[in-house]
Amino acid sequence: MTKLSVNINKIATLRNSRGGNNPDLVKVALDCERFGAEGITVHPRPDERHIRYQDVFDLKAVIATEFNIEGNCREQKFVDLVLANKPAQVTLVPDTDGQITSNHGWDTIKHKDYLQEMVSLFQKAGIRVSIFVDPVVEMVAAAALTGTDRIELYTEAYAHNYYDNREKAVLPYVAAAHKAHEAGLGINAGHDLDLHNLKYFAESIPGLLEVSIGHALISDALYLGLENTVQLYLKQLKH
Repeated sequence: MTKLSVNINKIATLRNSRGGNNPDLVKVALDCERFGAEGITVHPRPDERHIRYQDVFDLKAVIATEFNIEGNCREQKFVDLVLANKPAQVTLVPDTDGQITSNHGWDTIKHKDYLQEMVSLFQKAGIRVSIFVDPVVEMVAAAALTGTDRIELYTEAYAHNYYDNREKAVLPYVAAAHKAHEAGLGINAGHDLDLHNLKYFAESIPGLLEVSIGHALISDALYLGLENTVQLYLKQLKH
């Protein structure tokens, strides 16, 4: 079954809006694990507007499931943070300065040599590496040449087009997944997946190992409660 990793960035955003430690980020992470989540994801950014760098150290000390740190490896501070904490997985995302949220994958053809260098650096530290990519067969093929362990498919386009024609919306992701399997890559996915579109996506993508979900899950939890929401997302992944 596809694993659910809960991205807790939005919990940190809420905490930071008031100062103090309410809600308690570490407690929320532990509760997500207790409610059935198989991983915790954080995406620290240089301005620490949500996840603070200290949060990563605090979480690493207590998380029992898979810890996934996403971010821009062009920031040396991020690289140092990952190497200091040695999470189960690092997901390399090509953020630009001031970006509100991730909105594109790597050009793995243009940046193949650079990514190969970064993949090797993290792998030598015992960290599994995933590269954030758009659902483009050529980008998946080039990602494989970097030596990465996995790719994470950027699913915003699927989510955006889901209600118009879900069969058409998922086709590029199916093609990308087949190319990933041919190349021996593991497949993760994330961005704008929710309770409405997740099940069809998970059923359509062969060998989908993990989804990382934050904004929609935390938003749903405001109405449905965190424990119930985690359980509902897990249910969508059973097929």
